[in-house]
Amino acid sequence: MTDLDATTLRNTYDDQLRALVPDPLPAGATVERDGPLIRILGLDRRGFLTYRDLAGLTGAALDELIARQVELFRARGESVEWKLHGHDEPADLPDRLRAAGFVPEERETVVIGPVAPLAAALPVVAEGVRLREVTARADLDRIAAMEEAVWNSDRGHLASALAKEIAADPQSITVVVAEAGDEVVGAGWVRYVPDTGFATLWGGSTLAPWRRRGIYRALVSYRARLAAQRGRTLLQVDASDDSRPILERLGLVPVTTTTPYVYTP
Repeated sequence: MTDLDATTLRNTYDDQLRALVPDPLPAGATVERDGPLIRILGLDRRGFLTYRDLAGLTGAALDELIARQVELFRARGESVEWKLHGHDEPADLPDRLRAAGFVPEERETVVIGPVAPLAAALPVVAEGVRLREVTARADLDRIAAMEEAVWNSDRGHLASALAKEIAADPQSITVVVAEAGDEVVGAGWVRYVPDTGFATLWGGSTLAPWRRRGIYRALVSYRARLAAQRGRTLLQVDASDDSRPILERLGLVPVTTTTPYVYTP
């Protein structure tokens, strides 16, 4: 599929990615369903709630669905993320989530584009930087340390989550680091979504002194080539405000927004 109409791409995204459940599940992860809602536990540092749509739920019925999630995670003593999209219905869903105690985090833009043009571009990085595929826990810990330096917050959970995902299905994900000597200066990973045309890109953080040297673009094109080798035709990214302009220049199209709404007991 190469149609870059935003509405068509958004519908394809909704149909193929929104209600996706990892298969096989990483060790310790479980999936539960509550009406239209998919509840994933044990995958990362907090629970995760997703859905294709909310099956027309509004008013009191929707409030009851939200309240059940709050009660469950309050009892578990665990935070949970409700992945809200900008085109979700009903329109007052954000207000209802906030009223139930969910707090919005930074909004990102969902961008989608064809794999082929990016896969054809040669990944070019600054002199002295190399890209390398990694699976070892020591390398994942180095990625987490780099992310902590970029975001000034704990990212220890990231190494554990990636390690569990690689162990569950090493063919479903590739983790790539950008290294300058012995230092990890950037990293990103790509997931090859089964039974779809999609590969999804994650990470992409770069240490501040190494920005504006083509590392982010090189990580994108390198992962696009991996996706093309596996027959994927579309790339999808939840893009920050910093990465969105780069990705749009590379040919990806904004189709909606996504905001994590997080409840913390």
